[in-house]
Amino acid sequence: MAEKTVVPLPIASAIYDIVNESLTRRQLEQALQDIQSEMGLLKKMQQSVTSKSVRRHQFLLMGAKQ
Repeated sequence: MAEKTVVPLPIASAIYDIVNESLTRRQLEQALQDIQSEMGLLKKMQQSVTSKSVRRHQFLLMGAKQ
């Protein structure tokens, strides 16, 4: 998994700047989208890998005597 870097938010200026506001907003939107997609990928991996490995072990243990 890639290492994440932390980028601090710029300090707000005293005068409203629409360009700065739109850039900051877009950066936050992209960060949230990255987090959401990464969480979805992790959930998908966890569900599929776990279920496949559990099914494989169950199949291998079907004929085992205890």
